[in-house]
Amino acid sequence: MYQIPTPIRAAGACLILMAGFAQSVHANGPKALTGQELAFDNRKGNCLACHSMPSDAQAVTSTDIAPPLVSMKERFPERAKLYAQVWDATKAKADSLMPPFGKHRILSDDELNKVVDYVYGL
Repeated sequence: MYQIPTPIRAAGACLILMAGFAQSVHANGPKALTGQELAFDNRKGNCLACHSMPSDAQAVTSTDIAPPLVSMKERFPERAKLYAQVWDATKAKADSLMPPFGKHRILSDDELNKVVDYVYGL
């Protein structure tokens, strides 16, 4: 019976281990956050720092700095206008205190869309 030389067996075992490791790293990579998670995350959307969200029981805050996020589809019939507001609120109101989440790249375009989708549903 033919036996594979030890260096080749070791190299093959290393390749198998590396492939398994690479697959587990990819499978366990960072989870993409939902719009709600991004909106609540104080390193990302941080919407709860200024806005209340009375229709979401998980949105716990005592703030009233900015308008409550309610009836968003009625307030912003065009989703694009809400997106523009989150992208850079100073375009609609020059003295807005709301950070320009898109303009300053606080949120990526994908994250911004997730937050807008979440808020639009409130």
